[in-house]
Amino acid sequence: MQPALQSLVRLLESYRGRDKVIRTICYGSQLVGGVLSPRTPGSQSSQLGKSLLLFSAQLSHCRTVLRLFDDLSMLAHSRSYGLGAGEEDSGLRWISVLNNMADQLYYPCEHIAWAADAELIKAKSDKWWLFSTVLWGTSLLLGILRSVRLLMLLKKRLKRCDREGDRNSESPASSHSELYGQMRRELLSVISSMADLSNAIHWMPPGFLWAGRFPNWLVGLMGTISSLIGLVQISHSNNDE
Repeated sequence: MQPALQSLVRLLESYRGRDKVIRTICYGSQLVGGVLSPRTPGSQSSQLGKSLLLFSAQLSHCRTVLRLFDDLSMLAHSRSYGLGAGEEDSGLRWISVLNNMADQLYYPCEHIAWAADAELIKAKSDKWWLFSTVLWGTSLLLGILRSVRLLMLLKKRLKRCDREGDRNSESPASSHSELYGQMRRELLSVISSMADLSNAIHWMPPGFLWAGRFPNWLVGLMGTISSLIGLVQISHSNNDE
């Protein structure tokens, strides 16, 4: 119990960890609220569902405000990566560069939309929310392509490792386990990004694929799946450190 509590405290003390926890609670509340709210109007379960949906909306707003301070960290990441000179594969390099560009442009668009909704500036927020959603969806799609490309490269490395092991009559167990671990992480990233991408499409203007057709519980389910994967990944990252 004590180690688990300490792990949770460490997670909440970091910005990324706290954001993942808030995100998970936000989408989990939307999932449960979406299931309960359509029930008999005026019933206790229906009222609880509506309260959970309102709670989820407040947590989502909280995350939007916190992202006002993410621009510099994203800029530092983009500058450190640059044009990916250290990347061996050209496909990975350019996908990552485009991904960083989409992420960098996402933040100011969202900030303007938030400021317009808060009446801090005179602007129509709808188009800025649309821009930010398109950039988020683009980033997710590029992330999926990057993970798929990386999975292909890891599969080739695994086959090469098998051939070298056969020639040396020794099985490089450590290399195998490391490669399989990387492949599992990338596969989880693909599932997470696909869940988020389904929600991003839902928030696009009506008429685009399944835009606007998801009920609250399905949006919550997709977000919860993605958030839980994110929690697992950040937990493993912390353990590795």
